[in-house]
Amino acid sequence: MSVRRIAPDTTRVGWIGTGVMGGPMAGHVLKAGYALTVYNRTRAKAQPWVERGAQWADSPQAVAEQSEVVFTMLGFPRDVREVILGTNGVLAGARSGSIIVDMSTSEPSLAVEIYERAKSKGVYSVDAPVSGGDVGAREGTLSIMIGGDEEIVQALQPLFETLGRNIVYQGPAGSGQHTKMCNQIVVAGTMIGVCEALLYGYRAGLDLETMMASISRGAAACWTLDNLAPRILQRNFDPGFFVEHFVKDMSIALAEAEQMNLSLPGLALVHQLYVALKAQGHGKLGSHALMLALEQLSQVQVKSE
Repeated sequence: MSVRRIAPDTTRVGWIGTGVMGGPMAGHVLKAGYALTVYNRTRAKAQPWVERGAQWADSPQAVAEQSEVVFTMLGFPRDVREVILGTNGVLAGARSGSIIVDMSTSEPSLAVEIYERAKSKGVYSVDAPVSGGDVGAREGTLSIMIGGDEEIVQALQPLFETLGRNIVYQGPAGSGQHTKMCNQIVVAGTMIGVCEALLYGYRAGLDLETMMASISRGAAACWTLDNLAPRILQRNFDPGFFVEHFVKDMSIALAEAEQMNLSLPGLALVHQLYVALKAQGHGKLGSHALMLALEQLSQVQVKSE
């Protein structure tokens, strides 16, 4: 099968999932001039894009029936399975030659299953999870990790370029999701490091902003320190990435590691701290709210003077 040229004048795009990250991402596609059809479980969250010119569809199947390329940006693997493979899902409405792009963070094995079932119907499937949080979604600077057929990935470049800057093909179906697991393992270790550094600096009597001005330009430099540490000091734990979604991601990574006979004790420790944070009722906060669990252990509250 040949892939049609992807461009605003030739390609109708569907977008399913218009939450904290999916909404801004859909907005970039619309702004680039593509005809866009949207669906979200809660219709009100899609309304801003409808008001800007997108069409509303009543189901994932209806989105696929009106689109050559359908993006999904969802919370959990069960959502991905239902939205893409369910009775009224994307694959039920997708025509031969169309493309499904799942940008959710999900199970590598599910990405492979979707690829195989889509292929049997003459439909292409790509797994393309992202990193960069709400900031990257709003600014169109996401890192996109892609698994699937390389020819299809190359054809999708015009759309990927509306969403991110670091767009890297990783290999066959499932490779994008495996790469995202590597990303989340690093993020987990970095997050606890940043939170513990702030705890230590606070108890040591340092001015935390002055301290960060030093370490953020040395070997400790990282995205988390630049973007999330300031939010922690402001006691702003609004979600750019939900705690409950990060717990899900780490659970997937640990399950995959077990299947590969790997021990990842660092990830397991951070996972348990996040499970505790979620149990304390903070699942809807941002992932940087890990500070709340660590503060409770030491009975101290970090704040900028």
